[in-house]
Amino acid sequence: MTPEDRETQPLLGPPGGSTPRSRRVFLAAFAAALGPLSFGFALGYSSPAIPSLRRAAPPAPRLDDNEASWFGAIVTLGAAAGGVLGGGLVDRAGRKLSLLLSAVPFVVGFAVITAARDVWVLLGGRLLTGLACGVASLVAPVYISEVAYPAVRGLLGSCVQLMVVTGILLAYLAGWVLEWRWLAVLGCMPPTLMLLLMSCVPETPRFLLAQHRRQEAMAALRFLWGSEQGWEEPPIAAERQGFQLAMLRRPGIYKPFVIGVSLMAFQQLSGVNAVMFYAETIFEEAKFKDSSLASVVVGLIQVLFTALAALIMDRAGRRLLLTLSGVIMVFSTSAFGAYFKLAQGGPGNSSHVDLLAPVSTEPIDPSVGLAWLAVGSMCLFIAGGPPALRRVLARLCLLHLRCPFHFVLRP
Repeated sequence: MTPEDRETQPLLGPPGGSTPRSRRVFLAAFAAALGPLSFGFALGYSSPAIPSLRRAAPPAPRLDDNEASWFGAIVTLGAAAGGVLGGGLVDRAGRKLSLLLSAVPFVVGFAVITAARDVWVLLGGRLLTGLACGVASLVAPVYISEVAYPAVRGLLGSCVQLMVVTGILLAYLAGWVLEWRWLAVLGCMPPTLMLLLMSCVPETPRFLLAQHRRQEAMAALRFLWGSEQGWEEPPIAAERQGFQLAMLRRPGIYKPFVIGVSLMAFQQLSGVNAVMFYAETIFEEAKFKDSSLASVVVGLIQVLFTALAALIMDRAGRRLLLTLSGVIMVFSTSAFGAYFKLAQGGPGNSSHVDLLAPVSTEPIDPSVGLAWLAVGSMCLFIAGGPPALRRVLARLCLLHLRCPFHFVLRP
């Protein structure tokens, strides 16, 4: 049996391949998926919030160029710390408790942003939401994969990334009509709902069995799958083995490790986070009349093509889709750069574009007619390189290692 087979083998499985028919597993999966939804909302929040904060009047905080940059990017620092923290929590505190704990910095972070009167408080709130993002994006897929029975495990697992991009789209849509403070109030709702629903569902049977709490595991199984009668417990050898640095000497270990880490590094360096964080500001600089609408279009494209990638990935093959993704992203970013060269070119103009500069009210040159090129190239960029594809590829490589790095390094 390969490591991948052992990873997907359920700890409690039905003999003969019969499928349980309980709908409570969908409730548990939805409750956990609210974590990725909150994660996506926190990522997308800065896009509509930055223009709103730049227009804010005292006593509300008002962002300058540097502060706006930090406001968008500081969430990633919190997420990095949250990934490391979650890696320790998930096996010690459990999957359910880790998700419950992740809801706290989500709610507190958005509440701090709502009550902020200066920039440092705003940044502190964003840092807290980033911390929650790191924990939730790590724990939620683990919880869902361990509570789902085989017939729906793939379906529910694919919903994780879909919920992330849905959260981004929700932030863009809400930011179309709400100012930054009310948008932060809205951001408190998904994690609050997750906190309530996760209190009503059990810990995963896999974790309970690993903690030698068999009776609780059977009770959780009856709640999630409908029955425990006739279900078999696998031997303890099926549990995850610890990772040791000496294992990196083996080609079968270091090759997928390098591939997986490289894929995640390239995914981050592709610039997709910058587009998500500053989408509305980018379109304002591109002289697009309704930058909020353009951001919503980009978010909608991301949701649609993330779902499409999940549907065709197994049929088309990972390598083909990844190659096609890279080609489309090169073409789209080249077109986007060409637009800014045309729009910003001219005597005395630098080739460097300050994306956070205030929108000019001066009469614009004829290149404003090419504004749709900026929107089209960004939509093509998102469509051709959906984050779900690169993340799933990286995760598949690192799952081969059966080590904690696929949690800590998860983008």
